[in-house]
Amino acid sequence: MMFRYDHDMGGWDYAWMSLGMLIFWVLLFAALALLIRFTLTGATPQFTQSSPTAEDLLAQRFARGEVDKDEYLATLATLRGRKV
Repeated sequence: MMFRYDHDMGGWDYAWMSLGMLIFWVLLFAALALLIRFTLTGATPQFTQSSPTAEDLLAQRFARGEVDKDEYLATLATLRGRKV
């Protein structure tokens, strides 16, 4: 008794298999490269922060003593759209 399995792969099957293997190896290589990079440099991934807002800059100037309390509160109220 002969068993016949009719599961031959066609052209598209080979194409999808090749694409899947390519994606697998690219992802594996990228993960390995990132792991080596962060392990050797001791760096942690840092996300860029957007530029500081006007309120942040005003708070920094107040903390450095460039503006006094009254000027800080008046400018902050102006930035927030309130009347002093």
